[in-house]
Amino acid sequence: MSEELPPVPRLTVITLGVGDIRASIAFYAALGFARRLKATGEAVAFFETGGAVLALYPWDQLAADASLPVTPRSSGFRGVTLAWNCRTREEVDAVLAFAVGKGAVLLKAAHDTDYGGYSGYFSDPDGHPWEVVVAPGIDVGDDRRVHLAE
Repeated sequence: MSEELPPVPRLTVITLGVGDIRASIAFYAALGFARRLKATGEAVAFFETGGAVLALYPWDQLAADASLPVTPRSSGFRGVTLAWNCRTREEVDAVLAFAVGKGAVLLKAAHDTDYGGYSGYFSDPDGHPWEVVVAPGIDVGDDRRVHLAE
């Protein structure tokens, strides 16, 4: 009797439920994420991120697809943040300013962290929080991917 190998773990897509897909598509395109599979129109949108794919899907349809209630729709912290890792403190400041200039809401100004990093937060039009950060042991390569120290 042969033992089956476990599946290879991988995170491939992060899907965000959004209230106005057209506005969210415009927001993420303005941040510079490249939209792909445009034939999906406004049913769903996919963006390359340099790693996992970012997908946008109407909030109510995403909830239904996962068999979750649509309401109440939390306006507070939902237990998840997204991260935009940077190479330098200056890049953190630039990304935060850029995102706010494109319609993001600044949640927390960039600051020194207790672990030796530098980070701040913004939220997208649906309140999904993004940390913009440079952190020890996490490097961003020329391929835009993060590389973790051993």
